[in-house]
Amino acid sequence: MTLTPAQFNAFRDLAYREAGISLRDGKEELVATRIARRMRILGLASSAEYLDVLVKDESGAEVVQFIDAISTNFTSFYREPEHFAVLTQHLRAMVASGSRRARLWCAAAATGEEPWTLALTMASVFEGTTVDWKILATDISTRALAAATAARYTARQIAQVPPGLKSRWFSPSEEKGDGEPMFAVNDALKSYVLFRRLNLARPPFPLNGGLDAVFCRNVMIYFDQPVREALVQEVERQLRPGGLFVIGHSETLNGVRSGFTMIAPAVYRKPERPCAR
Repeated sequence: MTLTPAQFNAFRDLAYREAGISLRDGKEELVATRIARRMRILGLASSAEYLDVLVKDESGAEVVQFIDAISTNFTSFYREPEHFAVLTQHLRAMVASGSRRARLWCAAAATGEEPWTLALTMASVFEGTTVDWKILATDISTRALAAATAARYTARQIAQVPPGLKSRWFSPSEEKGDGEPMFAVNDALKSYVLFRRLNLARPPFPLNGGLDAVFCRNVMIYFDQPVREALVQEVERQLRPGGLFVIGHSETLNGVRSGFTMIAPAVYRKPERPCAR
């Protein structure tokens, strides 16, 4: 299936309007491939028909499916592991300073590997303490969130999880994934993580602020400058003074107005006191 320039521009405009996703020139084949499955499910013969369905979608349900289809959800446990080392130091400093509450937001949860890695990291630091800790994990993709909430992974997917944490927080599942044994995150760890759908391109967000760390990795690469800047400023608003903002190594805050200070590659800290911009 080939998209005409007009059709690609219509899909591109819809992706930007609904999710802030900037589809560059040259992504025509990617979009065509991603929407083909939805077209088969709906029994549509052409991309023009599918575009018509999206335009007339008053409920927004198919628009959500479209955003799901074009969203990229590549992730893994302990991806960019140095970030979790920095977080561990931050959390230990909180314990040492007498903190009794910790709140973390994983802004691009994808299929769950990142928020569950964050949960394993926090559990390793806080278990045995009186710290009240929780993680909010959000994503725009309902498909990805369903997998993250189910929290079942193959042995290969959890290969990077340290053996002690694997035996402590995972249980064998009766399911098979591509013929492989699967493991489920224990209910005890699940109790610390709340999953919700959230569109990062539409701040302000319905959060309560006071966050100790925000992981928003490998998602701003899909946004243009105005959307990135609005997102960064909203994250800064939600973080408490001294809180961490972690982005992907392929991303940067260069050119974005904020008060953040870089403390490690792709790791920023909100100043304890407001600074002039």
